[in-house]
Amino acid sequence: MTSAVIVDAVRTASGRGKPGGALSVLHPVELLSQTLQALLARNDVDPATIDDVIAGCVSQTGEQALNIARTASLAAGLPVEVPGTTVDRQCGSSQQAAHFAAQGVIAGAYDIVIACGVESMSRIPMGASSQGQDPNVAPLSRRFPEGLVGQGISAELIAARWKLSREQLDEYSARSHRLAAESAASGLVARELVPIALPDGTLHTVDQTVRPSTTAEGLAGLRPSFESPEFAARFPEIDWSITAGNSSPLTDAGSAVLIMSEDRARRLGLTPRARFHSFSVTGSDPLLMLTGVIPATRKVLDKAGLSIDDIDVFEVNEAFAPVPLAWQIDTGADPAKVNPAGGAIALGHALGASGTRLLTTMLTNLEASGGRYGLQTMCEGGGMANATIIERI
Repeated sequence: MTSAVIVDAVRTASGRGKPGGALSVLHPVELLSQTLQALLARNDVDPATIDDVIAGCVSQTGEQALNIARTASLAAGLPVEVPGTTVDRQCGSSQQAAHFAAQGVIAGAYDIVIACGVESMSRIPMGASSQGQDPNVAPLSRRFPEGLVGQGISAELIAARWKLSREQLDEYSARSHRLAAESAASGLVARELVPIALPDGTLHTVDQTVRPSTTAEGLAGLRPSFESPEFAARFPEIDWSITAGNSSPLTDAGSAVLIMSEDRARRLGLTPRARFHSFSVTGSDPLLMLTGVIPATRKVLDKAGLSIDDIDVFEVNEAFAPVPLAWQIDTGADPAKVNPAGGAIALGHALGASGTRLLTTMLTNLEASGGRYGLQTMCEGGGMANATIIERI
């Protein structure tokens, strides 16, 4: 069977996803096009040989509408013959893009593909593409008569169900910032970052969302973000522990991965860094919509014929601190292997870009540790999750 390999993976440094953030001055097409250009500049690949560009983007409206994979590819200077398509699997959009790309290679439909993602949350606010959409419309309410809730309430319900205290959430969040700062100081992050040129002539090269001075004690002073009388009456088990400090910040970013068949890489004289080993995607309870990472992990391990102890590096998206903590409790994974360079609480969660950002970071840490297998999993809106296992070459 044809193997799909990762030749290279890059990401931009994060920008705060609000006006005044470092990347807020860039149109999202420009942000993704520069990311694509940087990926190609690092690799001796004729752009005309790329079979497809598959991009993840969640808020496909306004400046991110009209198939941003295609518009960014054209803006990046790729030949007009190279097509592009944009995927929305909520927070896992670019992870799904990587799945589609690798699966296309394995099937023989592609030889060379770019999987990528972008989200400019400063210019296209979260939820902009869902205006006018009610998750509790009549067809759904017949199945879920008590009503579905937003992700913040889901995070609160997870913390309550897994008996995670506010102190545990804040300690985990402070760890994310500490590890991200240590990784940057060591130079490890420099392997994956590509500079983004800003209109004033400067280059953006530093994650703007990492706060090295963060402590659990400091986070303890923040007020809960989602507390309300309505939900307090409906869910008396909630202790109201989710704050801005133990949630991922709104972020602008891009990321991209060069994927091809192992045979094509060898013939081009390129050195593959890892191969795709196994994939899974699953649905989960839409009320507890962030718990899909647990069954997705079980499913991908079963497909791979591996155990949790066989994995050397895990990337579990830190949408909210209860997600990786509940996942660790349920899977029994070694906490030291989870998000060893920090996660989205520190690095940010630029929705459509996060899937290939996690893949990039996981590959960097897998190589740094000398490990063999990496497992990435991402919770997704509506109750879904993707999981991916790669094998370092």
